[in-house]
Amino acid sequence: MPTLLQLLIVIIIILFLWWLISLIWGKPWILNHFYARAMFELFFDNPEIMTLVGILERFGIQAHNARLTDASDAYERKLFRRMERNLKILRSYKRERMSPSQRLSTEILDWYLDDQLRMEPFRHNTYPVNQMFGVQSELPNLMMTLHPLNNPRAARAYVKRLSRFGVKFDQVLEGLRIRQEKGCLPPNFAMRHVLDEMSAFIGRPARENPLYTVFEEKIGKLKISPGGRAGLLADVEREIERTAYPAYQKLIAYFTALESRAAENHGVWNLPDGDAYYTQCLRTATTTDLTPEQVHEIGLQEVARIEREMSAILEGLGYKGVHPTRQLAAFGEDERFLYPNTDEGRADCLAEYQRILAEMDHTLPEVFDVRPKAGLEVQRVPEFREKAMAGAYYQPSDLGGKRPGVFFANLRDMKETQKFGMKTLAYHEGIPGHHFQIAIAMELKGVPFFRRLIPFFAYVEGWAMYAENLAREMGVYRDDPYSELGFLDSILFRAVRLVVDTGIHYKRWTREQAIEYMEQHTGQPHETVVSEIERYFVMPGQACSYKIGEIKILELRARAQKEMGEDFDIRQFHNVILKNGGMPLTILEKVIVGYIGSGKSSLF
Repeated sequence: MPTLLQLLIVIIIILFLWWLISLIWGKPWILNHFYARAMFELFFDNPEIMTLVGILERFGIQAHNARLTDASDAYERKLFRRMERNLKILRSYKRERMSPSQRLSTEILDWYLDDQLRMEPFRHNTYPVNQMFGVQSELPNLMMTLHPLNNPRAARAYVKRLSRFGVKFDQVLEGLRIRQEKGCLPPNFAMRHVLDEMSAFIGRPARENPLYTVFEEKIGKLKISPGGRAGLLADVEREIERTAYPAYQKLIAYFTALESRAAENHGVWNLPDGDAYYTQCLRTATTTDLTPEQVHEIGLQEVARIEREMSAILEGLGYKGVHPTRQLAAFGEDERFLYPNTDEGRADCLAEYQRILAEMDHTLPEVFDVRPKAGLEVQRVPEFREKAMAGAYYQPSDLGGKRPGVFFANLRDMKETQKFGMKTLAYHEGIPGHHFQIAIAMELKGVPFFRRLIPFFAYVEGWAMYAENLAREMGVYRDDPYSELGFLDSILFRAVRLVVDTGIHYKRWTREQAIEYMEQHTGQPHETVVSEIERYFVMPGQACSYKIGEIKILELRARAQKEMGEDFDIRQFHNVILKNGGMPLTILEKVIVGYIGSGKSSLF
């Protein structure tokens, strides 16, 4: 007969196995374990995201840096089934048993998974290779800016990743052919841009390609023997020639053959169920249920309001009777507001961005009592991708904070960088905008991992727009009316986006109509306008996230100030937004309402 102790051990083992099976394959007993598993599943299958966040390297785990994420259609179907299963499990937990923090986390994750599944019927209505992103530009960017090259093992992983380019490109080509069969073809201009980009990228000897030159520069700083360094360089050269270049040539051949059959430059209304698809794109981007018509009307109202404000400032400067954007365009041709279109001019511009950010950083304690640990650098957009890229973008730091965040400025033509717009752009992309918010989110403690990383466009871009407004309130433009006009031009630009994005995809505007409207209502140079309009064609709805997010955050702050009166503390308000991580605007409103009622920034 077994003793009582032996029975107890057996029971413990059975319970442990039951717990383990539930944790790995079933419904975890503990909600926080479910959160962790859901994110682990995503990251384990996505080595490129694992490289981006950089958390495993701190524990000596680097195997993922030798792999690339599966881009096959079968893998995409697998992801949707996994999200469907996870949403069902999430909704089976009793919310009345959750802590306030868990309820918030569950509501955020529920919204995200549900929204992703709503997009499944339209999963082939996308353009996975376009002038803004895609395997042709994202893979080189991964290798050159994100792949860690701080030891010989990481250098060897770089070579292995290069050897997988062919498989990755073949998977993308498979998805492109499925889209072609369904009639989901990108606009003509997008094909021409990617063809030009790819041809230029491989139109040089392997040793002159950035995949080689950047690698050579970085391993030159490592403690590797001359023979070992030469061997690694030879391996990279060989993989570029036998794997990377042939992969690009396949994609070039595909788009060359497809170009003559491509659709004209239509919005996504031209795709299967295009109107429903665009409505869903807007929901994903704005995290609201605003209709395309409502977004269009908000844009028109905002354009008119901001132009009136600009006209008032211009009149104070002696410019009367001229449309504000025409005057801004004239300023954009004035040498007073431009850097020379030279390497020296570009270097001076980057240095000025750094100075602006450093100056702002010193004034932050007035309105914030939290700040990120991660550093921030300003760099030029890599030349191989600058032609079709937007004017600037932000690349996050890693979770460990060892790799700084980077504000990339597009310096392809210095006439596109007017000095009076530089402060606002620096605040948007850097401090207290994207870098400030994203780095703080990535450094959060005591919240599920997904709340540190899931991007909600309206929250992220809305915060960056709010940061521009906050800088104005802090008085940075008090003695600089030209830079204040640059700020107004920035928010006008985002208001115009509401009009043209819905115009293209909902009201069926042509590419030329959209360009004409943007040129009439912004001071942006023609090349910038064309690049922006073409961006909206291939990223439907995303451009609407900025202004909708800004409007909501400003609205919530005004409500908090009104209802809390003297108890309102702007630093505490900012804590509520920043220390909870990203979330849909509909949920953010609930969080702020809870803060107003309790007066506690740590309510959640």
